[in-house]
Order: sequence, then structure tokens, then C-alpha cells
Amino acid sequence: MMCPFCREGETRVVDSRGSQEFVIRRRRECLACSRRFTTYEKIEESPLKVIKKDGSRVPFDREKIRAGIEKACYKRPVSPDQIEQIINDVERAVYETFEREVPSRYIGEKVFSALRLVDQVAFVRFASVYRAFKDVNDFVEELQPMLRNQLD
Repeated sequence: MMCPFCREGETRVVDSRGSQEFVIRRRRECLACSRRFTTYEKIEESPLKVIKKDGSRVPFDREKIRAGIEKACYKRPVSPDQIEQIINDVERAVYETFEREVPSRYIGEKVFSALRLVDQVAFVRFASVYRAFKDVNDFVEELQPMLRNQLD
């Protein structure tokens, strides 16, 4: 690490601590001029790509997940905290399971499963777009397991 004051390359770490998620704050002292300075080290991640249905690849964006969930939950009793939790859970699962590329289908299935537990109407709304229902019969097929569970 180069000293910002005298430009010498020899420093020692006086103190280290985590300051934010994936950021390390280090207090350093220059061995040449004895002045102290702070550095912040951030882990460099290779950007995760999402493989779309058409085969194209786009950067992973949690805000796209948020937009889809918020549309499905519009005027439903789903709190912003619940939405944030779903997004965090999906993002965590994606980063734990994949290194460089994730199929969009995997992300959709994770959101699909989470919404099923949170709100059934939001789940059906999301399913109608995600599964690309073509007619009422597709809706009925998706709802049958849910309806059976309510009758049991």
C-alpha cells in the first residue's frame, strides 16, 4: 500500500474492522513518514449474469426482482419488509448456488415459491405472468393444488 503523503510503499496495519457489508476498514501507518491514513477494501466480485429464456445474458439486478414482486403485490396486504425479505432470500440463494451465470427460470421459481407462502393472490398474479398462462385452463391447473390444500 502506497502512503498518500510521502508515496513510500511500506506501511503497517494498525487496526482492521468491518465497516459495511463486504468492506474492510484498515487504519495504516507509513513506515517512512509515520503518518496514519485509512483505507477501505472491498471484495471485488465478478458480476453475475442472468441467462434469459431467449439465451441472452444480462447483469443480475435485484431491482428487477423487486419490480416484479411489487406488481404482483399491488394493493395486497404485503408489507415492504416482506417484499425486502423475499428479495434478500432470492438473492442469497442465487449467490450461494451460482458463481457466474444463473438461469432466469431459477430466479422465477424462487420468487414463485416465496409468494405462494406470503399471499395467494400475489402468487397467482406472479404466476400468470411468469408461467405465461394462455387461457383459463392454465389458471385452473395452477390453482388446483392450492385449492386442495385449503379443503384438507
